[in-house]
Amino acid sequence: MTNILLYALAVLIWGSTWFAIEFQLGSVAIEVSLAYRYLAAAALLFAWCLATGRRLRFDAVSHRYFALLGVFLFGVNYVLAYYAQVHITSALAAISFSCILWMNIVNSRLLLGTRIERSTYAGAALGIVGIVVLFWPSVHSLSLSDETLIGACLAMASAAIASFGNIISQRAQQRGLPVVQANAWGMLYGGILLTLVALLEGRPFNFDFSTGYVVSLAYLTVFGSIIAFGAYLTVLGRIGAHRAGYVFVMFPIVAVLISALFEGLEIDWHIIVGAGIALAGNLLILARRHRKAVPVAQTRAGGPVSATAMSPRSTS
Repeated sequence: MTNILLYALAVLIWGSTWFAIEFQLGSVAIEVSLAYRYLAAAALLFAWCLATGRRLRFDAVSHRYFALLGVFLFGVNYVLAYYAQVHITSALAAISFSCILWMNIVNSRLLLGTRIERSTYAGAALGIVGIVVLFWPSVHSLSLSDETLIGACLAMASAAIASFGNIISQRAQQRGLPVVQANAWGMLYGGILLTLVALLEGRPFNFDFSTGYVVSLAYLTVFGSIIAFGAYLTVLGRIGAHRAGYVFVMFPIVAVLISALFEGLEIDWHIIVGAGIALAGNLLILARRHRKAVPVAQTRAGGPVSATAMSPRSTS
């Protein structure tokens, strides 16, 4: 599947998960719901690997990567993101979390030595501006209370942790670790971590058998976890975390459109202008590049570039 299709798949699915998450916030504790989600996703992925003959045995170093993915991508960041919305609106949470795009750019340069093109910086700036304009009413009426500060800090911390998870996934793929199996093991480790956190906090492992909770949990497990993460992390391995991170700017736009369709949200000027600015930034970041990205460390050394995994592939 092409990068564009995988990218669009991640954006569309994660944009719709915002609506599904609302049905998860209720009688079941956040940590417990997330544990259900990722343990179920891991079980399904392991079953798929067995059915398709994919190898599941890896060395200790590989499992270290899987465990880190579980902590950073499928564990702690989600708990922080969910709790952030207890204190602030989903709009402000989206703005705070979209900063992961800049975090990915900085981390890719510092930790992976990736050369960042000027168009990527420009696209990232447009993306953040677009998100702020998109949610302008919430920003304009923002009260700098303790609740707002706590929620924004939680959302930013969630983004920072997820960004490190993005870098870990890119490094794992550079080592040749397959995305499907890495996600299966990572989600298992993440689910175990979430279970331990819930037990330590004394959360009851109850279950909500209402249609809304069961259907939303199934959707978040299959689409939000298995399919969306599979698509996104595959693109990330191909074009780098610094460019793939724009997904987190685009999916709030989809969430707003879904809200307009199903919740009666009025499409105002700020939505149209904000979406347009964000889309322009998306085009800058994902436009085809004829020159491959070169790791900064290798460029400074003046040596040849032999690791093709460090160069983003075509986006089409």
